[in-house]
Amino acid sequence: MGESPRSEHTRPDGVDDVTVEALGKLSEALEVIEEARGLLYTFHRRTGEADLALDEAVDLFRQAGHDEIADRLSTELIGRNVLEGRWTFQVVEEYDAGYYAAFKEHERSAREALAEGRTHLFEAEMKEDRRTHGRRHHEATPD
Repeated sequence: MGESPRSEHTRPDGVDDVTVEALGKLSEALEVIEEARGLLYTFHRRTGEADLALDEAVDLFRQAGHDEIADRLSTELIGRNVLEGRWTFQVVEEYDAGYYAAFKEHERSAREALAEGRTHLFEAEMKEDRRTHGRRHHEATPD
């Protein structure tokens, strides 16, 4: 098994501790953004699911003879924008093309400028510090 970290996880010469820490914190922030993006997609999916369930509710209200309620739900909620002029797919697209894309680009740019584009330097160094060298299940890499 690999006893040394891969070169893409090794600090380039001349990169100081604070820079590695800053890049690690930026990476951590990006991971939170990735999680938030996942929640936004969950919002998108769940809202669509609710809209389709609303169709069934309208049908059931009609079957029960509650046409006025069914009509109100059908005209006021089915197909309604969740934000001004937007369905959830448009919210997701705007987020992805705007804030998310900018965040990813700034994180990549900082890594390129300061660490030859290498990722997870902070975490790789933490792993090296915490693992028991030479012990099974504490290898640096799978190979």
